[in-house]
Amino acid sequence: MKKSLKGKIVFITGASLGIGTETAYKFAEEGCKLAITYYHDKEKAIAVSERCKKLGSPDGLVLHLDVMNNESIIGAVRDVVEHFREISVLVNNAGVIVWKQLKDQSFEEIECQIRTNLEGLVKVTKQSLPYVKDVIINLGSAAGKAGYGDLTPYCGTKFGVRGFSEAIAQELPHVMVYTVNPAVTATRMNDFQGMPPEDVARIIVNAAKGEYGVESGSDVDVWKVMK
Repeated sequence: MKKSLKGKIVFITGASLGIGTETAYKFAEEGCKLAITYYHDKEKAIAVSERCKKLGSPDGLVLHLDVMNNESIIGAVRDVVEHFREISVLVNNAGVIVWKQLKDQSFEEIECQIRTNLEGLVKVTKQSLPYVKDVIINLGSAAGKAGYGDLTPYCGTKFGVRGFSEAIAQELPHVMVYTVNPAVTATRMNDFQGMPPEDVARIIVNAAKGEYGVESGSDVDVWKVMK
């Protein structure tokens, strides 16, 4: 069943660039209140928030978030809840990628991908659990459904995201959980090659509305539902 998102509070990690930015815009067009986070790009995040207000968002909050830092996660969720009192939709979007074979990746590069893409996502979700009312959307990837030789740690993290979504859906029967899996998308992570990030953002918003009629814990593969 389709749901109206007007007035809903949406918390998006990694919203200063790429898919996160476009997702914020799409939710703003639905009349949502937005809490968006950035890691490095504060000025871009502020600009995104200002545009969201012009697109129809009645309220916005911009927060720094380092998903590899426990105190940063705790503080960001606390600030969202202090401002909005609850979270209607959590979008775990923050992610990093390293395009190298495993033999060429440093321990630091491996650790950054695992801690950002999987550990941070799990911790942000855990900290948000008492406040999430409606939907959790975790950003997966086509690389979480098939392995790619130049993306070994990244694939591992995205397979993990899908497993986490399936499991947390069982733990949270009152919340809908989806993994949205884009193919290669034209963001900085992919040298701006691939499908437009606004197309992925539209799928994320549609999933939050319940448009695809799939069970909680399911995948929403962007290339299958594109119209």
